[in-house]
Amino acid sequence: MGGSILLGIFWHFVGATSAACFYAPMKKVSNWSWETMWAVAGIFSWILLPWSISYWLLPDFGAYYSSFSSDILLPVFLFGAMWGIGNIGYGLTMRYLGMSMGIGIAIGITLIIGTLMTPIIQGRFGELLASSGGQITITGVIVAVIGVAIVSYAGVLKEKAIGVTAEEFNLKKGLALAVMCGIFSAGMSFAMSAATPMHEAAANVGVDLLYVALPSYVVIMGGGAIINLGFCIIRLMTRPELSFKADMSVAKGLLISNALFSALGGIMWYFQFFFYAWGHANIPADYGFISWMLHMSFYVLCGGIVGLILHEWKNTGKKPTRVLCIGCLVIVLAANIVGLGMAN
Repeated sequence: MGGSILLGIFWHFVGATSAACFYAPMKKVSNWSWETMWAVAGIFSWILLPWSISYWLLPDFGAYYSSFSSDILLPVFLFGAMWGIGNIGYGLTMRYLGMSMGIGIAIGITLIIGTLMTPIIQGRFGELLASSGGQITITGVIVAVIGVAIVSYAGVLKEKAIGVTAEEFNLKKGLALAVMCGIFSAGMSFAMSAATPMHEAAANVGVDLLYVALPSYVVIMGGGAIINLGFCIIRLMTRPELSFKADMSVAKGLLISNALFSALGGIMWYFQFFFYAWGHANIPADYGFISWMLHMSFYVLCGGIVGLILHEWKNTGKKPTRVLCIGCLVIVLAANIVGLGMAN
């Protein structure tokens, strides 16, 4: 396995770790509605950081974006909005199926669709199946899905052990939402593929190869921001139990700490895709679609590891923890299989 591929896998793991941890500081926010907290975090993750980092990287910020036609920018933006819809769907999925089952199904679907649809649309799937490297890589994707399923099953066992149930369990609604969420969340993978001309243009103006994907985040995350911030604003304006004014009227010390913890969560959320770009830059171009599989499977892996470190699995019994560890090892195995396939 080449050093560049190993480095790519490593950076995807770092990005997934940031994704698995981003909500930890947001748990310390109190006396704010979820909508206000999410909006404040989103301003940092979807607007301030993508714009400021791109402004720093590009020699001429305005000229770079104005050089693209709507034929390039619109699909990138719409795929970003598609991914934003998937983000919102996670909450409803967990409401009807419970956290472990809901996230497991949604991530399993987005992993498969986000990874395999790109080579299918490009007409390269048959070529992959015909090559030994492609066959090994696809096998790794399948193993990753199995690993995600095992970790999700461990989560179901954990929820049963501690008596956690879905808020309004409804299998039919939950499955429909999980499928929808999984499909729409794959929009980020499609957006990255559609943004390839933007990556090439960034390289042409002197941006280091590790960073060439970052300027495209202004457009991708702009699409996601409109959906997420719009959702939060509409709820704050229409739900009688929610009040942005009340959220802003808490004691000054609490207001500052809430803003800082929300901002920190948003910054950590952004850095999952900052390191995703680094990982993607080290993956061979013919296997660029594998970045999504690595990110999503490592997200599940890191979520399990973080849960163990924070003692979230304490007092759940030996079986759930044992199944979790098996699932994590299967995901690690999948990453190695994919790496061998790309190097073949």
